[in-house]
Amino acid sequence: MANVGTAKRGCSTGRRKTASARVWLIPGTGKITVNKLTLHEYFKRPSSETLVTQPLVLTTSDAKFDVIATVRGSGLSSQAGAVRHGIARALLRVNPEFRRTLKKSGLLTRDSRMKERKKYGQKGARKKFQFSKR
Repeated sequence: MANVGTAKRGCSTGRRKTASARVWLIPGTGKITVNKLTLHEYFKRPSSETLVTQPLVLTTSDAKFDVIATVRGSGLSSQAGAVRHGIARALLRVNPEFRRTLKKSGLLTRDSRMKERKKYGQKGARKKFQFSKR
């Protein structure tokens, strides 16, 4: 975190399932770039776009920062969750007063739900092979 004029910069990591996102907040006009593409080009669904911008909208800083994110792993929905988590954590580094708002909305908590591993002797994590008595 370094001072640039009067505004601060923030950098953080967000995770969801097996997706991890590195997020940089830079004082700017509200432009969001994910893996060198715009938000609309990378996340095609409006629900994913809403998810990503949620921390910025809640803290009314959507027009104050440019967001640069690199994300890898998992699917697009989980990647959107990882970017959201990263933005929320980066906002906290920029301004610690945002903690109450972000914490109340549950944006600082990492979603710990992961895919359960497949067990040996079974068809999947929970599904078994069909039992036959004879």
